[in-house]
Amino acid sequence: MTDIRRYTADFAGLEVPVIEVTGAAPGPRLSVIAGVHGCEYASMAGARRWANGLQGRALRGTVTVVPVVNVPAFRARSPFIVPEDGKNLNRCFPGSPGGTLAERLAFAVFSRVIAGSDALVDMHAGDLVEALEPFAMYDGGPAEADARGLATAYGLGYVLRQAPGPGQIVAGSTSAAAAAAGVPAIIAEAGGCGLVEEAAVTAHIRGLDGVLRYLGMSAGGPQVAAVPVYLDSFIWPRTPSAGWWEPAVRAGEAVRPGQVLGTVSTLDGGAVVETFTAPADGVVLFLTTSPAVAADGLLLGLAR
Repeated sequence: MTDIRRYTADFAGLEVPVIEVTGAAPGPRLSVIAGVHGCEYASMAGARRWANGLQGRALRGTVTVVPVVNVPAFRARSPFIVPEDGKNLNRCFPGSPGGTLAERLAFAVFSRVIAGSDALVDMHAGDLVEALEPFAMYDGGPAEADARGLATAYGLGYVLRQAPGPGQIVAGSTSAAAAAAGVPAIIAEAGGCGLVEEAAVTAHIRGLDGVLRYLGMSAGGPQVAAVPVYLDSFIWPRTPSAGWWEPAVRAGEAVRPGQVLGTVSTLDGGAVVETFTAPADGVVLFLTTSPAVAADGLLLGLAR
């Protein structure tokens, strides 16, 4: 019989909720986390609903679910960063026990949840000012064959591989740290703009069920997911000038080289100060929806 246990763990002095599910038969250890960014609500909603739905299901192995990792950002409604130190938690892994709060929280999550797992799923969505096309990302490394399998099994439309080593767009992430430790891991993205939309929540739940099947942890056995589009590079345009951002594309849109992606203009609308064009063909996986952008502000993510 599947056993479910709920408790609060001390992660870097924070009270963080944990759901531990133990199957009736031995099997892999799957770790699932959400809320690394405090306003990506669709992923947290999916983690909560899925974990509590495991009660009574036939299951092999153990599932550890942390549905809201970044509790301070969640409570403060703080997008992207840990409010106490202004750092992006998903650039701080594997963390440091003697660092700032974000670094200590990353260390606690890595050492107590990620390390020793047979697989990791880190669930995300577009934050308060991000529209997003659903995709899964994994990192190259010794465990990348299984990581690619997990990403495919999640069943989203796009799968992106990030090459290891210097120059990573998303350095210090959960999946990069896990990959370096030999743990197959993915970052799964569905939902956007800080909304809890049913289609995105359902996509996450379906994805986690696909991961269970891929790992042989569910009684249902393997199931073939739709074949995604595989991508292998990420371009993140930033604006050198602060101003009013007006995108000319949508999340999920395929673009061609030279196509206008958007403009940044003065706040009074009198002049366009920057025009951004696509450097290559690709698909827009996420897009900043807020007109307010600071100098060096991120505008969108273009994957090839």
